[in-house]
Amino acid sequence: MIEAARREPGRSRLALVLPAPFSPAAWILSVDLLTVLIAVLLPWSTSGVAIAAVLWLIALIPAIEPRAFLRSLMRPVSALPIAIFALALAGTLWSEAAWGARLYAVGPTAKLLVLPLLLYHFERSSRGVWVFIAFLVSCTLLMLVSWAVAFEPSLTLKPSAEMRGIFVKNYIDQSQEFALCAVALAYPIMTLLRANRIRLAVLLTAVSLSLLANMMFVVVSRTALVTMPIMLAVFALLHLKWRTSLAISGAAVAIVGLAWTVSPQLQWTTTTFLRDYQIYKELDQPTSIGLRLEFWQKSLRFIAEAPVIGHGTGSTRGLFEQAATGPKVLAGSQVVSNPHNQTLHVAIQWGVLGVIVLYAMWWRHLVLFRGEGLAAWIGLLVVVQNVFTSLFNSHLFDFHEGWMYVLGVGVAGGMVLGARRDAATRAPGQP
Repeated sequence: MIEAARREPGRSRLALVLPAPFSPAAWILSVDLLTVLIAVLLPWSTSGVAIAAVLWLIALIPAIEPRAFLRSLMRPVSALPIAIFALALAGTLWSEAAWGARLYAVGPTAKLLVLPLLLYHFERSSRGVWVFIAFLVSCTLLMLVSWAVAFEPSLTLKPSAEMRGIFVKNYIDQSQEFALCAVALAYPIMTLLRANRIRLAVLLTAVSLSLLANMMFVVVSRTALVTMPIMLAVFALLHLKWRTSLAISGAAVAIVGLAWTVSPQLQWTTTTFLRDYQIYKELDQPTSIGLRLEFWQKSLRFIAEAPVIGHGTGSTRGLFEQAATGPKVLAGSQVVSNPHNQTLHVAIQWGVLGVIVLYAMWWRHLVLFRGEGLAAWIGLLVVVQNVFTSLFNSHLFDFHEGWMYVLGVGVAGGMVLGARRDAATRAPGQP
C-alpha cells in the first residue's frame, strides 16, 4: 500500500507518515483555505497578507512532492519570476548603494518566489475558483464601505487629509482592485447569459456596475482610467463578434460621456491631466504628471550610463540624489527610489539584461493564458493590467499590485496547467 501511495501523483513523502486527520487531502485543503485568506485580506491589510503568506508557506511545504516540484520549476512560467529575484540578489554585488539599501531593494522581488509555488499547488488543487470568489467578495465589501466613507468621512481609518471614499490603503490600490473585478466579471456574466442563468448574471452585473459607479462618483486613479479601456478591448477582441463589439463600444462611450457630465469626481480626474502638465512645464512645480516626466527623463540618462547590467540593486535613489537640482520645492530637485515606470525601474538597476527577463516573464505568462475558460480569462486580465499600469508605476514591485499579480497569475496559471494536464491524460497525443 505504501508503495502505491508513493506512486500516486502529488503525494509528498512526509504525507505518507501523517496520521489520518492530517491526510494529504486535508493538508491541501488547509493550503487552499490559507490562499483564500490571503485573497480576502489583500484589499484590506498589508501586514495581514504578509502573516497569512508565511502561514501558507509553512502549510505548503509538507504537501510538496520534491521531484514533481523541481520539474515544475523548469517551466519558463515558473523559472522567470525566480530569475528576476536572482538578478536582484546578484545586482547587490555591483551596486554602489549602501548595503542596507541594496538588501531593502531585493525585498520587493521576493514575492515573485511565491508565484511558482502557487502554480505548482493549484495545478493539483481543484479549489482555485474559491480564491477568485473570495477576492471578489472582499472587494465588494470594500466598495460598500467606500460608499459609506464617502457620505460619512469620519468612518475612515486613514488621516483626515486622505481623499474621500478611502477606508484603508489608498485610491490607487482601491482603483486597481475595483477595475480588475469589474472587467473580470464580464466573462462569467456572458457565460451565464448564454446558459440562460439570468438571476446570477443580473447579480454579477449589479456588482460590476456598482464597482464602476464607485470609481466614477467617489474616487478613481488616472492609471485605472487609462488602462480600463484596454482591458475592455481585450475582452471584446477575444470573446465578442465585431458587430457586438461595435455596439457595446458605442453604448460604453455614451454611458461614459453621460457619467462624465454628472460626476464632478470624474471631471476633476480627467481635467487634471492637462493642468498638471502645464503647471510642470511653466512653473517646474512637482505635479503628478510633471514628476513622472522628470523621473523618466533622468532615468533614461542613468540607463545610458550603464546599459547592459545597470547600476546595481538599490542604486536608484542615490542616482536621483546626485541628479537633483534647484530649490527643494521644484520638480527638478525631487528624489525618489522608484521612477514610476516598471521598465525604467528595472533598467536602472539591472540594465537591458533585467528588461529582457522582465519582458520574457510577462510574455510567457500571457502565452500561458491562451484559450477559453474563466481561469484563462482572469489570468490574462491580471497580466494585461499589470503590464499597462506598469507604464505609469512600478506595480510589479509594489506590495499590493505585486501581490495581485502573484496571486492572480499563480492561481489562474495553476488551474490552466492542471486542466491541460487532465485533458492530455484523457486524450493522449492531443496538444
